[in-house]
Amino acid sequence: MSRRVTQQDIARMTGVSQATVSLVLNGRDDGDVRIAPETRERVLEAIRSTGYVADPIARRLAARHNRILGVFTYESVFPAGMGDFYHPFLVGIEECAESVGCDLLLFTSAPVVDGRRRIFHQDNRLRLADGCILLGQWLDPAELARLLEEGQPFVSVGRRDDAGGPVPYVGADYPGATAAQVRAAVELGHRRLVYVGEGDTGPESHADRWRGFVQAAGTDGIRLARPDLDAIIIDERTCVFVEEFADGVALAAHAAERGLRVPEDLSFVALGDPTRSAPTDLDFTGFRIPRREMGWQAVEVLSAILEGRPSQQRILPCEPVAGSTLAVARA
Repeated sequence: MSRRVTQQDIARMTGVSQATVSLVLNGRDDGDVRIAPETRERVLEAIRSTGYVADPIARRLAARHNRILGVFTYESVFPAGMGDFYHPFLVGIEECAESVGCDLLLFTSAPVVDGRRRIFHQDNRLRLADGCILLGQWLDPAELARLLEEGQPFVSVGRRDDAGGPVPYVGADYPGATAAQVRAAVELGHRRLVYVGEGDTGPESHADRWRGFVQAAGTDGIRLARPDLDAIIIDERTCVFVEEFADGVALAAHAAERGLRVPEDLSFVALGDPTRSAPTDLDFTGFRIPRREMGWQAVEVLSAILEGRPSQQRILPCEPVAGSTLAVARA
């Protein structure tokens, strides 16, 4: 399916700015700036020839706001180790922002306090943007509560429930995806189910995974806070579920050093995409987080808030990955 034509496409085709295209679409000039008749006709002809249809959200935003959306990241998104994880989120955000005719402003001046960035500081520039999208595994509940109290439009990428009020967010169905993987392991005969990760002591994304594991595993499941293969009783009916992909890679490498084969002697399931670099030849069974779609829909939710509509909380399904690290348990 072909990509929808945007205002930026019309601007490139006609050699004018996107602002000029917007003015033509709205049938007006902008103060002292007047659009020449031949320029207006050139833009209108491009609109007719491409079949461009103005996005209603973009039109309403253009009439009432600066059309600038902020992006604040609690963790750095550009180093190679984390860049691959955050890149799909940013792609989705950028694509949807373009579709509604908005620019993006990445807030990078926030200082690091106690090892983490903070939104609110003496020279914060939140007001430069119409609203803000928040990215990060850990979001400060006090800062979320302040955003809510001050009525500043924002959307969290990821479920949040500890800000003293309803936080608008777009999250992933970690409980459902994790429970489905546990049920698949049980159906294959696995009876020793080991969860490696922070569980309910971690951020919401980790707590959600643990909740899905507990619901599906029941009393057959145990949790280890740290990736330690020596703490796991291993036989052919053991399946290890890892919160962090990199922990699975490290444990599988340790197993290989002990002469254990994956998945013949020990099965693994990775509960999501790598958040840090973890090269491996293994094709891990597990699920993928809908990161690009989460970024796109975060802009949709923020756009709706800026239009005056009620805030939303959306949960998107994860994509199962068959992989090759989960096998039938041998009796």
